[in-house]
Amino acid sequence: MLALRLTRSARPAVQLRRLLVAAASAGTGFLLLSTLGHALTHPEAPAASAIRLAWCVVPLAATVHLALAVARTDPGTRPRPGLAAIGLGPARLMAVSAMTTALSTLLGSMLALLFFLHLRGDLTGMPFDGAARDFLAAGRPLPWPAALTLLTLAPVSSSVAVVLMLRPRDARVAARTAPRMFGRFGAYATTGPGETFGAYGRFGSRAVRPLAGRAAGTAPAPSAEADGASSPPDGALPAPADGALGETAPSAVNGSAPQGVPPARDVPAPDPTALPWGTALLAVGLAVEAYADRGPDVGGLPLPGGLPTGPAAVLLGWTLTAVGLALAGPGLTHLCGRLLQAARPGALRLLAGRGLMQEASRIGRPLGVVCAVASGAFTMARLYDPADPSFGPLTILGALVVAGCTLATLLTAAVEARQSRADTTAALLRLGAPARTLRSAAALRTGALLTLFVPLTLAVAELAALPLMR
Repeated sequence: MLALRLTRSARPAVQLRRLLVAAASAGTGFLLLSTLGHALTHPEAPAASAIRLAWCVVPLAATVHLALAVARTDPGTRPRPGLAAIGLGPARLMAVSAMTTALSTLLGSMLALLFFLHLRGDLTGMPFDGAARDFLAAGRPLPWPAALTLLTLAPVSSSVAVVLMLRPRDARVAARTAPRMFGRFGAYATTGPGETFGAYGRFGSRAVRPLAGRAAGTAPAPSAEADGASSPPDGALPAPADGALGETAPSAVNGSAPQGVPPARDVPAPDPTALPWGTALLAVGLAVEAYADRGPDVGGLPLPGGLPTGPAAVLLGWTLTAVGLALAGPGLTHLCGRLLQAARPGALRLLAGRGLMQEASRIGRPLGVVCAVASGAFTMARLYDPADPSFGPLTILGALVVAGCTLATLLTAAVEARQSRADTTAALLRLGAPARTLRSAAALRTGALLTLFVPLTLAVAELAALPLMR
């Protein structure tokens, strides 16, 4: 009941994201039911039906990924002061978030079932009654246990994924997985309290000074860093009075978010070993795709007996490529932030670079998945043949579901990143930072990501399409 009330009282933007999850679940459910219809129509070809069912794993994974992103940005299920006092602790909020996700995906599955029965001709009274009788095995009885099992894949998978992601963690585990803080000049702080990417101003303003001097009214001696940065360059953020940032910004930056902006959930820093592992999986996936349409003997070199060929190899290779890009995405995003701060950066590049480094784990993985989907779409466009019967309405529907889910996930991650920067942005605006500088930093982050990921997408697409076009 609480999940229903939270779902009904959400804002329009939140409701739109939930409707996107329901639409993705409906598309995935219809693809799964279409696979069941193909198996009923062609009982003599179980291998072809199994391949179709295996391809449905891709839109199913995209739907679960979108449901996870929407659950993370749901403001109604975030921990807030006072909720624990009425019994809504982290475990209860996790259960509410899982129930909300289950409601959205179940709505989509029910819509998929109604549309499937309508195209079979089991439901009448609407246009296009029985438009796909032959393909969906209208003359055979529908095995309801199998159909309901397929329809529950998206709700169960999404709810379990949300529970695993939002489960309450031990304090010691949370401390180890908390995002690493940045010290001065972008270096990693190893001891003492760290600083977020927005808690900087005039260099040296964070230096520790004796409190006795301030209490007695004596001015503290200026540090060498402050003397060297007394006149900021043109276009830099204005330098506040001595000690203003050190006393004002931490309370805004490291404290709670402004009124009306819910605090974002913590995201761990990118694993330094994920980038090499992602690169290795990407290379393996491209190698598997290179052997996809070849026989068991390639150039006189026999392949291992367990390596599949044909459509199964294409699916396996594309999956490994997508997983590799998703693993490498946070590391590549972190690298973009590092490069933006190279070679004597100013305030604008420091702000943009530290923003990318702070948000690498949040937006890097969706960017890697979008890169994989875009490269796959480019490869399909290169290999498209109107006479090929494999390119049909279901292929278009599956491509739309996967592409729509990945783009929606990336936009949702961008919304979450904006929510996590709300306190820092408010602190900078209170300190006198011009809004044009913040917009320029956002544009610089976007340009840096496009500069890296667009050529990478085209390179992966060309390497994947080259062996398949021979």
